[in-house]
Amino acid sequence: MNRLSVARRIASNIHGFRSVHRTLCSNTGVKIPGLVSEKEKFSLTEPELTDDIPQYDIAIVGGGMVGMALACSLATMPLTKQLNVAIIDSNPALVNNFHIKKEDPPDARVSTVTPATISFFRDMGAWKFVQHHRHAYFDKMQVWDYTGLGYTKYNARDVDADVLGCVVENKVLHKSLLSCIQDTDFQKTIYSSRLSSITFPSKSSMTSSSGTSSSACGSSARLELDNGNSIYAKLVVGADGSKSCVRELARIQTTGWKYSQSAIICTVEHAEENYCAWQRFLPNGPIALLPIGENFSNIVWTMDPKESVDRNSMSEDDFVKAVNHALDSGYGPHPQSKLFEGGNLFSWFKADVPSTHEGFEVPPKVTKLASQRLVFPLSLMHANSYASKRLVLVGDAAHTVHPLAGQGVNMGFADALSLCKVIAEGVAVGSDIGEVALLKRYESERKTANITMMAVLDGFQKAYSVDFMPINVLRALAFNGAQYISPLKRKIISYASGNQSLPFFT
Repeated sequence: MNRLSVARRIASNIHGFRSVHRTLCSNTGVKIPGLVSEKEKFSLTEPELTDDIPQYDIAIVGGGMVGMALACSLATMPLTKQLNVAIIDSNPALVNNFHIKKEDPPDARVSTVTPATISFFRDMGAWKFVQHHRHAYFDKMQVWDYTGLGYTKYNARDVDADVLGCVVENKVLHKSLLSCIQDTDFQKTIYSSRLSSITFPSKSSMTSSSGTSSSACGSSARLELDNGNSIYAKLVVGADGSKSCVRELARIQTTGWKYSQSAIICTVEHAEENYCAWQRFLPNGPIALLPIGENFSNIVWTMDPKESVDRNSMSEDDFVKAVNHALDSGYGPHPQSKLFEGGNLFSWFKADVPSTHEGFEVPPKVTKLASQRLVFPLSLMHANSYASKRLVLVGDAAHTVHPLAGQGVNMGFADALSLCKVIAEGVAVGSDIGEVALLKRYESERKTANITMMAVLDGFQKAYSVDFMPINVLRALAFNGAQYISPLKRKIISYASGNQSLPFFT
């Protein structure tokens, strides 16, 4: 018996065991760890030896908010709901059907979702599940500078809208997307494991020795999981966060830098409910106070890393005092509402939006801390490529931004919607959904939008990292220009709400 025959017999035995193992798992829930772990060390690529490996149209690596939003969008869009999808994520929440108790205090991890994101969730049928849990719409926002030279107020009525956004706990968004998918007959399989490797088909594997097209396996990517399972997929979606394994395995380079800042996030409580979003720019970074329902708000406080360590180690009482100091008159005076109004530089503009006539307000006092404090470093990262043959990146796997405007997750949700539409277009004309020409259409659309938003946010971060009087005056002019120039204010609100038109160029 020659070596090839021996190899085929061994492979046949391995696949027999794997078939029994899969049947045992599906019938009893019993798993045999490591049954085929040794096979992962070898590459047996003959199509006839891989017929029992599951084949999917799409494999989504990462079942977080953006990955699940993509799956939910695929499940509810007419042209894509027939696709067979695998979701790979080791988070047990995906298979354990976790419950959120109403009496639990809010989690410190929240997202400020824009009207565009809310519409996306509504169209999928996921927003109705969000409404079952704690969330907080806000229709007003106040932004000001610690120097006391400028402030801006935004109101949803300025653009004839009902809300500027909604603050929702991440676990609520995630649970709502899971509930939405479970409410459909979408063909999905959740693998509670991690990705170990990806093998993309070579040109030689696309044809047989006779020159004819090979099996579907030969034209698909092969994913090896850390529990011994293997799957094939026509398209692999990397939705696995800023430290993306998919991006690393695909050897996609990134551009970016670390900010010399960290952020503290936590939940705080007030004596009464907060209905406004507040943000004050301080010498070391902005502090935001975001309503999250009932008498709770979320704090996102950016500062230098050493200060974040000191603030995090404070007693609860001292930390609450520091927060109130930062949101009130600490570091500088309150802005004067009439400083730039009436007979000044901006008096010749017609102030025809409601918020122009609203004076400066002091945020509600924080009475106590309602969660643990979490600290994380801040950085900017952008993947040089979003798409290649049979692979595409979405969300934080493709880009991370400074949290000062709360746009990060909204950019990810916009990625998911755009990719789903591109896949649907491919299905409509019978294209291979893993073809790079199709995926580059997604990249072209989202790369431009994401780089633009990243440039705006990075510019804000740099502009407010300088404490120099001429720069402070220019910032004050920018604040008051946004306050009193109505067309500019409308454009800013529209852009921040998810409209991709830049406020200064359209």
